[in-house]
Formats: sequence, C-alpha cells, structure tokens
Amino acid sequence: MTSRISTKIIEFSTLPTDCSYLDNHFSRMQYKYIENCSSDLNNQLVQRGWRRFGNYYSRPQCENCIKCESLRIDANNFTFSRNAKRTIKKNINTVFSIQSPTITNEHLEIYEKYHKYMEKKKGWKNYRITPGGYRELYKSGAGKFGKEILYYIDDRLVGVDLVDFLDDGISSIYFFYDPDFRNFSLGRYSIYMQIQLAKNFNLRWIYLGYYVKDCPSLNYKDRYKPYEIMTNNATLEESPIWEAKKE
Repeated sequence: MTSRISTKIIEFSTLPTDCSYLDNHFSRMQYKYIENCSSDLNNQLVQRGWRRFGNYYSRPQCENCIKCESLRIDANNFTFSRNAKRTIKKNINTVFSIQSPTITNEHLEIYEKYHKYMEKKKGWKNYRITPGGYRELYKSGAGKFGKEILYYIDDRLVGVDLVDFLDDGISSIYFFYDPDFRNFSLGRYSIYMQIQLAKNFNLRWIYLGYYVKDCPSLNYKDRYKPYEIMTNNATLEESPIWEAKKE
C-alpha cells in the first residue's frame, strides 16, 4: 500500500516594518508555510509571484505601494550580448554540477565570506548563519524541484546557486559566491547559465524575483531583456497576468 503524503499550509502576514529596499517606505509580507509542497503547487505559486525560502513562501502585501515587481526573463528570446559573451568566456574553465541542496563546511564558509563582503560593499546587514539556519532557508522544502548549482574553479567551490525547476522555467532563489573570485563576475555568469539551461531544457522563463527600480541591489535585473512583469496579485483560483516590458 502506498502512503499519501499530505500537504500542510499555514497562512499569515507580518505587521508593517521598515522596507529593506526603499527608504521612507514600509513593507508588509504575506506568507504561506507549506510542508510537503508538491511540484504542481510550487509551480502555481511561483507563477503568481511567490518566492520560496525553505518551507516559506512570501510575496509583498504593502499598503499603497507596488514598487516590488515580479520579473521573469524570456529565456527563449534572450540573446547573449557582447558583454555577456565576454563574461562567459572569462569562465571558460568554470565547471558546474546540479544536485539536490546540501550543507557542507564549504557552503557555510563561502556564505559567511560573501555576506561580510556585501556588508562592506553595499551596507547589507550581516547575520551569522548556523547550519540549522542554512538548512531551514535553503535545504528544507526543496522537494523534487529544488536544486543547487555548484560552481567550481580549479576544483574549488566558488559559487552556490539555489533554484527551483518548474514546468515552464527556472525560479532563481539565491546565489552567493566566494568574493576572492569576484573578478569572474559569477553573479552575472550564474544568470547566463540559468538562461542557457532553460534553452537546453526547452523552458521559457527565468523567474528572477522582485525588480525594484529605485533599489540598487535589485534594479540590475532590468539588464536581462526581454522580460515580463506580473501586473496582478492572482490567487490560486485566478490567472496571473504577465506583460512584456515596454522599451
């Protein structure tokens, strides 16, 4: 007899807090905590602008503000620019592997180095992560769809890209890298590799999370044209509306 695994969902919202992206703004997040999320439900949520970290799915529910826009790159119609080709060429000896998310000392060391570097470079708040915290954020809830793409240079782990594979694309969750290798432009390279993987697997979209025009940490996403922006907050009973970015 085959046992059926049940899905457990708990929904809640936060109180308004200072926005992490924009000064003089408040943010409020809507959450779904989901145990044993199916691939189909994960597809539906990501396609409606939800972001997954572990078992938690979230999307903005801010009053009088819609500046966080869900963005998805049209991988089918994406062409690699001269600059993109230069970044790819720079990483000609960079190799990668795809597997279910794991936790190693290397993961934690690179994660710590990356966030210390971003604290100095961009003023990010740096919270020391524990193995349990990393597991909760990046390993839990992965099911069969969550993967990590590990990047190596000279057999040394230099980057970790957390993604979900959907039925129509790839959801880009989080990427961190060893800042000692920042000259390889690994952040841009990881996105180009996601796009190439999508092309190889005949997947249309790269779900890149939120684009915020006035936030330096998020407005870089405008470079990856063509793309679409979601224009409604669809429930699971409603269809999401995605519109192509107008040049």
